[in-house]
Amino acid sequence: MAAQAELDLLRSFCADLRSLWVEAGGPSLRALERHLSLSKSQVGAILNGRIRRPPDWQVVSTLVECINRHAAEHGRAERLSLRTGVEEHWRPRHGLLEHAFGNAAVRGPEERVAQASPVVPAMLPPAVAGFAGRRELLAVLDDLLASRAELGPAVLITAVGGTAGVGKTALAVHWAHRVADDFPDGQLYVNLRGFDPGGAALGPSEALRGFLNALGVAAERTPDDLTGQIGLYRSLMAGRRMLIVLDNARDVDQVRPLLPGGVGSMVVVTSRNRLTPLVVTEGARSVSLDLLSGEEARELLERRLGRPLADDGSVEEIIARCARLPLALAVVAARAATDPNLPLSRLAAELRDRAGALDTLQGGDAATDVRAVFSWSYRSLSLEAARLFRLLGLHPSADFGAAVAISLAGDPPSVTRAALGELTRAHLVAERSPGRYEFHDLLRAYAAEQAAAGDEQGSAVHRMLDHYVHTAHQAGVLMDPHRYVGDSPDEPESGVAPEELGEAEAALDWFGKEYRTLLAAIDQAAESGFALHAWQLARAMTNYQYRRGHWHELIASHRVALTSAEQAGDLLGQAHAWRGIANALWSLGRLDESRVGMEAALELFGQVDDHDGMGVMQENLAWAAWHVGDPTDALVHARQSLALHRGTGRLAGQARALGTIGWVLVQLGDPVEAIRQCEQALEPQLRLGDTFGLANTWEILGLAHAGARDHGEAARCHRRALELFRATGHLAGQAGALDNIGDALQATGDVAAAQAAWSEAIAIFEEFADSEAARVRAKLDQRALVSGAVRQ
Repeated sequence: MAAQAELDLLRSFCADLRSLWVEAGGPSLRALERHLSLSKSQVGAILNGRIRRPPDWQVVSTLVECINRHAAEHGRAERLSLRTGVEEHWRPRHGLLEHAFGNAAVRGPEERVAQASPVVPAMLPPAVAGFAGRRELLAVLDDLLASRAELGPAVLITAVGGTAGVGKTALAVHWAHRVADDFPDGQLYVNLRGFDPGGAALGPSEALRGFLNALGVAAERTPDDLTGQIGLYRSLMAGRRMLIVLDNARDVDQVRPLLPGGVGSMVVVTSRNRLTPLVVTEGARSVSLDLLSGEEARELLERRLGRPLADDGSVEEIIARCARLPLALAVVAARAATDPNLPLSRLAAELRDRAGALDTLQGGDAATDVRAVFSWSYRSLSLEAARLFRLLGLHPSADFGAAVAISLAGDPPSVTRAALGELTRAHLVAERSPGRYEFHDLLRAYAAEQAAAGDEQGSAVHRMLDHYVHTAHQAGVLMDPHRYVGDSPDEPESGVAPEELGEAEAALDWFGKEYRTLLAAIDQAAESGFALHAWQLARAMTNYQYRRGHWHELIASHRVALTSAEQAGDLLGQAHAWRGIANALWSLGRLDESRVGMEAALELFGQVDDHDGMGVMQENLAWAAWHVGDPTDALVHARQSLALHRGTGRLAGQARALGTIGWVLVQLGDPVEAIRQCEQALEPQLRLGDTFGLANTWEILGLAHAGARDHGEAARCHRRALELFRATGHLAGQAGALDNIGDALQATGDVAAAQAAWSEAIAIFEEFADSEAARVRAKLDQRALVSGAVRQ
């Protein structure tokens, strides 16, 4: 009987709702559906009493609000309310009912309650002084605002993400002030303190209390429980057009309770973390905030200082040292503005010291101390992510791949990848391309400070250098498997996972991406006492540098390796370093210096009894001897090279020595014997698949045929060499082959084709060898003079 009585009361309550609906003019079920998380049939079931339990009071409150809004839109001035009855039966159990209708009391059967005009909150912080740049992102936000009409009943949510100090709050607040007039019902703002230095993030309940108070709800009428607060908040927000800025959120759990129901409002969320679940479940639009451009950074400084800035180099250096981070630039501007006697040049000098840069960037409190701001993000990380962040501070460059991060940490790959994902979501690193990450110099400096406070530096650097040495060695061998590099590096440390490159093209691509990092790693190895890693890494890079014509950097890196090997007393390391230096000096035309280096390398290889190393240097000395005008001595060196390689059984070395003998014979005026020597070299090189050796042999064969006056065959040989040099990516070889093709074609009388080949050679030489480009250009100029004389 009691159950039947409750059911009768429920039906009476539904009838009361229906009467209210009819009295308001009957808004359509479709219109009501858009505002409720129910279907048309479910709304109809409530209004027609076809339910067996009370509906959720949030649904009831929203339904009443929608009915009232419809009534107001159709000329009803007074506010409708439910009559007494069923609601009083459930009021002790469902306290939300009272709040569902604002502050109105539930009156007798015929009474209606008129409500005061709703409060229009204006909670935005003051407009940002000196805001600069971000025009593209402001336009993106404007476009999102304009798209509200297309979203139907959804609330438009925009998640603005970015690293610490990048200006997320400044962007959100600046834009909010710009569009405030588009939200006539007001603006709500809360700092959720997601990365507060004390770790006390603002809870959703506390944030809702602030919002309800701003909306005119007295503290004593605010529900105690979170569910009640959410229901009341969404009831009051129903039908309003408001802008809500949820600043500095840590995660979606802080955000979701603060999202309004209904339509017309817009929410802007800022966070250092990627709030991907908001995008997935709430349809949020994600906007990523990057560092300022150079022009925007300069604009920020000028606006903060209130004057144009001179072009003396100090401004550009400050911008670079501040990593174009808005917070850092603002601190520098504040220091300069408050101390007229502090020139920008002195600030630039203070920032030059990477370790001391963070000391310079202190604005006087925790919110403007760059180091402190970074620490708020760092403290929120898991143990694994925090450890990886520290260790990444030991990496020699801001750009790194996931593979080296795995070796640096020494953890299972899955653990490191998860930590990288966390760092990315926290905007402490940025994934610029799949598996490729970077973080700006100030964050690197902060990470290095944290690493210095621990005891993992030596082992982590060892693992990282092992990673680069072993991967670079593999890449160098893939590019030219038959070039002599000596013994492979020792087994890497436990936890190191060198990359598997697989083929020559992948090796070339890897060197291209890692080149600057590898140069820095050589310096770091030498400075950290890892002499073996320094010269082995320099040795592994030689082939890439040689093919790309990076002669000056090759010399610099090998001199670092040489010094490190000398300090360690490592004769083999010294030998390889001298070999690299000598080859680069040769390519730069510094022949006397080059020969000194070759002789030093030959002696050192002899001291460690490395006969193949000696054979390589004898071959190099053959070329050097001819260039100083001693072809007989050159032939002696070439034959000694052949003998040394035959003694060790190294077939690729023997074939390359035969080619060198052929080249010397060409210079000695015996092209027929030169051709015979080169043809002996081709067979083992073809069998071995020695592409680079074949390219050199075909090039020498071309010179031999030219010496025998068979210029057509010479051109064919040089073209074959060009194909092979292109296959290996050897730029210097390509340019030399094109130069020789031009000579052979000119000798056949095909002047136009010769000039085209020379022009192509010049274009390549200009990338790395100005003297060679000038030499070939002189041929073109001479040919033009001859052609002009003939025309006259």
